[in-house]
Amino acid sequence: MSAPVQVTHAMGEKVVVSCEGVELMTYVYRPDPEVFESRKPYVHPLRTLSGHPVTGYRPSDHRWHKGLQMTASHLSGQNFWGGNSYVHGEGYLALPDRIGWMRHDRFEALTAEEDRLTLAERLTWIENGGAEWARERRTLTVHSVEPEQGSWALDWSIHLTNVHDEPLRFGSPTTAGREAAGYTGLHWRGPRDFTGGQVFGPDGQDGQDGQQRDGEAGAAALMGRRTPWLAFTGTHDGVDAQSTLVFAHAPENEGAMHPSSHWFVRSEPTPTVAFSWAFHEEFALPPGAAFSYRYRIVVADGALDRRGIESHLRSW
Repeated sequence: MSAPVQVTHAMGEKVVVSCEGVELMTYVYRPDPEVFESRKPYVHPLRTLSGHPVTGYRPSDHRWHKGLQMTASHLSGQNFWGGNSYVHGEGYLALPDRIGWMRHDRFEALTAEEDRLTLAERLTWIENGGAEWARERRTLTVHSVEPEQGSWALDWSIHLTNVHDEPLRFGSPTTAGREAAGYTGLHWRGPRDFTGGQVFGPDGQDGQDGQQRDGEAGAAALMGRRTPWLAFTGTHDGVDAQSTLVFAHAPENEGAMHPSSHWFVRSEPTPTVAFSWAFHEEFALPPGAAFSYRYRIVVADGALDRRGIESHLRSW
């Protein structure tokens, strides 16, 4: 039976979800002060039921990486990812006039039942010059908090509508010419002690021979590929413990505008995973049109195996 969850709302700043005295996640929805980092809401810290942190925040290598957040690295010439922008033939350049941001408009719902929290939010995507390009309806749901299993789940859904008078073109550094850099979409940055962690997917889907691999070899085998889920297991500094995050697509994503997307994943030099919706090719969202995706992130104490992961995802 799921354990009860509690919510604390610091008005105009953040929402904190707790269980049995452990703050499982903090959703910060106020704009960050650094415009160059693309101001937008994010989840940090994200923790296991044992209290172990499983997100990184503003690491020295990429200050714009902030826990778990929705991004768009290449969007009609704008950068809603943050930091330097990739330009083919020139590399990464500091182009502050390309940095867009996401404005929190309001919460439509913030409801805490005994074992479930639902946060429904309205946001606006704004390009660098101030024009409103997209409206987003975002829903975060915390559920399946299972102390006996040492795990809990976060569902993240997005419904994005183009309110611009031109098509919105979604791409990535790879669509702009850089190999194996298709990052965009919902992005997780792991803590520094997860560097070199184990990455694997469903049986037979993390390499040509189906063998499970460690560290960056597992990440490289899944980079740019499509699988229903991907798992990342890291070992914590300071404590004798491991934690696993499972990133999974909802079944209906298969029928989305860009079906199932592709994984952007690295174990070294940075622990990172993104549900990339434009890894290999751009897609255009016409004026007035919308797309939707739903994802699940399972946060677990210990090193889960494939059988344990599949059991967590059966409800989908």
